[in-house]
Amino acid sequence: MLPKTLLGLALTAATGLCASLQQVTNWGSNPTNILMYTYVPDRLATKPAIIVALHGCGGTAPSWYSGTRLPSYADQYGFILIYPGTPNMSNCWGVQDPATLTHGAGGDSFGIVAMVNYTIAKYNADASRVYVMGTSSGGMMTNAMAATYPEVFEAGAAYSGVAHACFAGAASATPFSPNQTCARGLQHTPEEWGNFVRNSYPGYTGRRPRMQIYHGLADNLVYPRCAMEALKQWSNVLGVEFSRNVTGVPSQAYTQVVYGDGSKLVGYLGAGVGHVAPTNEQVMLKFFGLIN
Repeated sequence: MLPKTLLGLALTAATGLCASLQQVTNWGSNPTNILMYTYVPDRLATKPAIIVALHGCGGTAPSWYSGTRLPSYADQYGFILIYPGTPNMSNCWGVQDPATLTHGAGGDSFGIVAMVNYTIAKYNADASRVYVMGTSSGGMMTNAMAATYPEVFEAGAAYSGVAHACFAGAASATPFSPNQTCARGLQHTPEEWGNFVRNSYPGYTGRRPRMQIYHGLADNLVYPRCAMEALKQWSNVLGVEFSRNVTGVPSQAYTQVVYGDGSKLVGYLGAGVGHVAPTNEQVMLKFFGLIN
């Protein structure tokens, strides 16, 4: 009888299941010295989709890899996960940086797009099915990626973030920054918010990413008003109006905020939910079109 360790190795060899989070180097232009990790499942789909998953302030790519159930869904459905990591600004994304907020100008966003392009080329991935999600600072960066590089991303899901360019002009974008006007619910009109998106890529007339916005109504770090401002922004950009609230969706604590028919923009606001709103992989992946 084989010892347990040898039996485990034999089973692994027989099934070929050995996928793990891997750091990638030499993946392309990297103006802010951020890090790239990927999770590529053993059973990769033909022309696989890609999800970029962005950690929050103080986090790392490996910690965010362990922070959701996305790897198990990747195993089941064969998509690739990219986990960028930033060592800068207390491990918070540079959503205040003009370069990050401007198409083709550099910053964290430029490096992340280089990761996507590298992954598409290496794995023959489907460039029409690239998605972005993140939590807290990563949720802020999710909105920034969708706004600044709309041609790259089909859809996004921002958890406990802020509207695109909300931190523009601030010295930094961390919980320790002296200017917390944005995180406390900076308000603009929908048109003003929409202009921040449009001005990030002047002249762009193509399709815009579909968006989900998740937020806790008891969040005292990134105030709930921030979610409403993000919804105003994307409502203007996507040309959809608020249509209805649905209580108890996706669970009892939440209210689903539907714009239009819900195919382009949806919010989820959780009563009693603080910072951060938990990742709802199933609802998000259905919105992305990656599961039924």
